[in-house]
Order: sequence, then C-alpha cells, then structure tokens
Amino acid sequence: MSPELAMLLAPLIPAVAAVGVAACHRAPNLREAVTLTASALLILCVMSLVGPVAAGATPVVRLFETLPGLSLEFRIEPLGMLFALVASCLWLVSSVYSIGYMRGNDEAHQTRFFVCFALAIAATMGIALAGNLITLFLYYELLTLVTYPLVTHHGDDAARRGGRVYLGVLLFSSILLFLPAVIATWALAGTLEFVPGGILAGKVSGTGAMVLLALYMFGIGKAALMPMHRWLPSAMVAPTPVSALLHAVAVVKAGVFTVVKVVVYVFGIHFDAAVFAWLPWVAGFTIIAASLVALRADNLKRRLAYSTVSQLSYIVLAASLLAPLSVIGAALHIVAHAVGKITLFFAAGAIYTAAHKTDVSQLDGIGRRMPWTLAAFGIASLSMIGLPPAVGFVSKWYMVAGALQAHQWMAIAVILVSTLLNAGYFLPIVYRGFFVRPDPNEAAHGEAPWPMVAAMVATAALTIGLFFYADLPLRFARMLVGG
Repeated sequence: MSPELAMLLAPLIPAVAAVGVAACHRAPNLREAVTLTASALLILCVMSLVGPVAAGATPVVRLFETLPGLSLEFRIEPLGMLFALVASCLWLVSSVYSIGYMRGNDEAHQTRFFVCFALAIAATMGIALAGNLITLFLYYELLTLVTYPLVTHHGDDAARRGGRVYLGVLLFSSILLFLPAVIATWALAGTLEFVPGGILAGKVSGTGAMVLLALYMFGIGKAALMPMHRWLPSAMVAPTPVSALLHAVAVVKAGVFTVVKVVVYVFGIHFDAAVFAWLPWVAGFTIIAASLVALRADNLKRRLAYSTVSQLSYIVLAASLLAPLSVIGAALHIVAHAVGKITLFFAAGAIYTAAHKTDVSQLDGIGRRMPWTLAAFGIASLSMIGLPPAVGFVSKWYMVAGALQAHQWMAIAVILVSTLLNAGYFLPIVYRGFFVRPDPNEAAHGEAPWPMVAAMVATAALTIGLFFYADLPLRFARMLVGG
C-alpha cells in the first residue's frame, strides 16, 4: 500500500465503519464486529506509514483547492505519525472495553454511541494527517460536533447542561480565537503550510506576536489551558468509555497535538523566546491549580478530569520552553498520558459497572474484590506521577532536562510540586483499595465483564512496555526537532 493511499484510507475507514454500524443496528453482534474489524484495519493502515515517515519521507495528498494557493491536504510528519498511532491503537482497545461497558450497564442508544465513536476517530485521523492549518481547523471543528452526542448520551438534564458547556466553550474558543489566529497567520505569512522551523519568523514580532500566540493557545480550547478548561469536567456526565475517548484518544489529544504543531511548525522552536515568556506561567498555574482541585475531589471521574487538565498543561509548558529536549518531552507525553489516562478511566468504569461506586471515599477494600482493576489503576497512577517503570517517567525526564537546557527554574519547580500533588491524589486511592478493609455489610462482587478487564490490562501493560521499549516514539519525537 502506498503512503498516499494509506493517508486517504485512514480517515475513510472509520467513516465507512460508522455507516456500517448504523446499518447493523438490529444485529448488535454484527454491529460490534464491524467496529472491531474497522479498528484493526485502521491500525494496519497507520502502521504502513511508520516505515516511510521513520525514513524521513513526508508524503502529501492534496484533496482540493479552496482558494488560490490554499488547499485541503494531508501530509504525514513525525508528530502526526505519533498521534495517528496512539489514536488508531487505542480505538481498538476502547472498542473492546466499550462493548463490555455498554452491555454490562445495559446502556440505551448503543448504535448511536458506536457511530459517533467511529466518526470521532475519523475526525481525529484528519487532524493527525492535516497538512496545513485550514485542514486541521476543519477537522478540529468536526471533532467537536461529532463528540457532542456522546457527551449528551444519557439525555437527562445533567447531560444537556454538560453538553451545552462542552459545545459552548469549544466553539467559542475555536471560532472567536483560533480561527482569527489562522486568518492572521495567512495574512502575515502568505501560507498556512506546516514547515519545519516555522512560517512566522521575520513576519511578526513583539506585541503582535504575543497576541497571535495568545489567540492560538486560548483558541485551542481542547488543550484545556485555564480558563478554557471548564468543558472538560462538564463532559464527565458522559458514559465512562466517552470519558476515555475525550481524555485519551481524541479530543484532549487533538488539543495538545495542535498546540505542539503550532509551536513547532508555525512559530518554530527558534522563535523569539520573549514572545513565549508568559506562556510557561499560565501553563504552570493550570498545572498546580488543577492538581489542587483534583486533590480535594471525592468523585473519582472529577478527580481524573482535573488530573487531565493538569497533565495537558505539562505538554503546553514543555512546548512553550522552546528547548529541543522539552519539545521531545511534550511529544512523548502525548503518548504517555494517552495510555495512562485511558487505563485510569477504564478502571473507574469497571468499578462503577461491578460495584456501582463513583466516589473515592467508597473505595475501601475495592482492590481485594477487583485486584486486576486496582492493579491497572496503580500502574497508570505511577505513569501520571512520573515514576518508573511507567512511560510517564520518560516524558517527564525529557521535560525536566529541557527546562534545565532552557534555564527555566520555574518550570522545574512546577513539575516537582505537581509530581507531589499527583502522588497525593492517586496513591491514597491505591492504598485504601488494597490495605483498608471493605465494609462487611457490603454486597459481594467481583471484576467487571471480561472485555473491560482485558482492555484495561492491555493498556496497563502498554504503560509499562513503553517505558522499556520507547524507541519508536522517541525516534519520531526527536525527528520533530531535527534530532
């Protein structure tokens, strides 16, 4: 398969799968077979691109021209390759988990759920492969729209309120901030292409460059930089597989991917550092503030949501330092956070399905009844904290090394303090789950349905496996900065 054909098929496979899922709405087994088959095909399609990209190729597919000199196009490069690998592999695991969750909880509208899930992956592939800013923006907006029905899946008042916040914040930020930034870039640079080294050097400086950077950083609302983070905890009204999709596979990863893409390919890591001087402070504040909220949250999904807000700003912080090592750390953390956070949400969903518990204060002794679930949660927690042998240690190592390289002592302090806060809101869950006796009057229960446990064990194993075998993501991350 040629790289160009693979790039066309990557967003097409999940889109066609959505049609197939809808057509099989009366046959649940067939419907889910379509989902699993499509996700496996997508992995094969994306994997076929690894060799060419690793060899330095950047194949291009121009779809059509919208304006003279401005076309919709796909172009795969190292960062997009990393994102496409993460999203395609986790779609398969998420699909296995979702089958167990949706059936185990007897959820309504399961066909609509799997249709929108597939469409979200199609939009995510479009973002990963986007060859210029206009293509990225269009798929970015499409992702917001197709995930809205997933957020409001339950259809009750809480779901509708959460959906309004989700849609309102993301559309407001992208249309009123992100789109003007794209238009300004076109006016200043005369191009929207992603070019190594950036396209704005010598085209804008000083206050104008700062304003443009602010439009991008706050306009990319999916990165959840405060105060554009409110949509993320509001979206926790959705079923847990949706939360996993939002936090690990698609939406937030699309946000931080776009942030890194803008820093590396629009501004360039050799851009005037004074223009970026304010951004590490905003990212650092978001990291600490969100960690403090997570520390006080008793609801497990809320704690995980604010943990995500904090972890995303690690990526923004690392990218904003403009040091090669920190940018490598930012790219690696997209992968590390994806596999770790999806495991945590899988565990939260398994606990809800098997024990109908949603709060941390209810989890005494849960590990004695659900050892596989809490062990997976513990492994993913190590990654979020940044401890070995989990892949989060590798990405944090590069972030700290990059901060030292850039002499950014504030960034180092933020990473160290937030690491302690991460331990403060994750480790007590593991402790009380394994070492505190459960209520003897509580009804006995075991693990969640096996597809949920299998998916969770797979992502936990990946979290450890990537610590020992990080060569491929490291190779693409280093290529991002010319290493």
